[in-house]
Amino acid sequence: MSCIEVIFSDRSEHAARLAEIKSRLSIGPMLLAELSPTGEPSAQQKVRAILADVRREGDDALVRYSRQFDQFAGDAGALRVSAASIAAAASQADTGFIAALDTAIANVRRYQQAMLPSEPAAIVPAGGGAGAQLAVRYQPLQRVGVYVPGGAGAYPSTVVMSVVPAQVAGVAEICLCSPVRGGQVSAAVLAAASRLGINEVYAVGGAQAIAAMAFGTHSIKPVDKIVGPGNTYVQLAKKELFGVVDIDSFAGPSEVIVLADDSASPTAVAAELLAQAEHAPGSCLLITSSAALATKVQQQMDIQVARLPRCELTTKALAYASALVVTPSHEIAVALVNDFAPEHLQITTREARRDAMRIIHAGAIFIGNHTPVAAGDYIAGPSHVLPTSGTGRFFSGLSAESFRKRISMVEYDAGALHAAADAIITLARGEGFEAHARSIMARRDGSV
Repeated sequence: MSCIEVIFSDRSEHAARLAEIKSRLSIGPMLLAELSPTGEPSAQQKVRAILADVRREGDDALVRYSRQFDQFAGDAGALRVSAASIAAAASQADTGFIAALDTAIANVRRYQQAMLPSEPAAIVPAGGGAGAQLAVRYQPLQRVGVYVPGGAGAYPSTVVMSVVPAQVAGVAEICLCSPVRGGQVSAAVLAAASRLGINEVYAVGGAQAIAAMAFGTHSIKPVDKIVGPGNTYVQLAKKELFGVVDIDSFAGPSEVIVLADDSASPTAVAAELLAQAEHAPGSCLLITSSAALATKVQQQMDIQVARLPRCELTTKALAYASALVVTPSHEIAVALVNDFAPEHLQITTREARRDAMRIIHAGAIFIGNHTPVAAGDYIAGPSHVLPTSGTGRFFSGLSAESFRKRISMVEYDAGALHAAADAIITLARGEGFEAHARSIMARRDGSV
């Protein structure tokens, strides 16, 4: 039996399975579920209890939950990682690893600087004359919290992809939270923080970390925005606290779609799909009009998955929400990609660039056989913090612009206000707001 199934999108017997995969990738069920199937408290209810405890008890709750869920053994004084430990992680790291980190940092910084919009010239409103000017000012957020997961592995790349855009935007204060594993925060994560000049790192993970950054505790100052990936509990905590703070998005498990035709290499396509599945949970779909390619990719995946260190977990992930989907035509394949709105889309077709321009829903698009998703994960430049679970229909990936707010600037002199007064008064009274109208009259006429 193969590790992954082939589905024909136009066959009625496969329609239910394709719909099931799409449903499993949807964010909706996770957001809306209040009770688990067993009637026990759901993840959402557990998260709400943790948030309430951290808000009420502060550091005491952080320590208690960190001991319960992670491998934290200290007291409140050990929540913050020392500056010496952060510096030591970088100095003791492999020089090749540091060089790779520095390359990634430079690339991400260059890309983010290039895409940051500048403030437009002042705009004169219609009918206002030269005495009225409108402008917009971009203001960096003051303080941002970055969550770096630490479950299945260490993710220094997430430090780079989250911190550099914030730095480019001009954020004054950046703190990191990451869970303890093996008695300490990952040395690779600390090394990345050091190379970026971040010295505020906390050994806290899970929903309790999100609560601490949002509400603040004795040890951790509250932030204006929280970004970064994480498990279901982390994402539900971010969702619950949106409005107390801003968040990047509500993210589900990592996913990739490969759009390919019969010119693609089955070996490369199989490797691309497995690269996402090994996140475990992770989802991967091949969408192609070539049944022959799907068969060859299936054979390659069976060969390659057996060689992976995480073979068992990857195989389990493949069974949940992954498939090789064969469509009647390339046009239908493109339409199906847009319907899924994938986090990552890798295109290996004869006209890859043209096909990329036909995609309107995706977090990031990787064009051509020589552009694997891993290039974007680590070193290309755009942040790898991307919308998942179909939310690419309305969310964008993290960027420097995510860490700035726009402030409208409006300035009228006496002549401009006089010219616009009648229209303002008419509209205000039309809505039943007489005091609004009189605020204009007081300035124009000197009386109300």
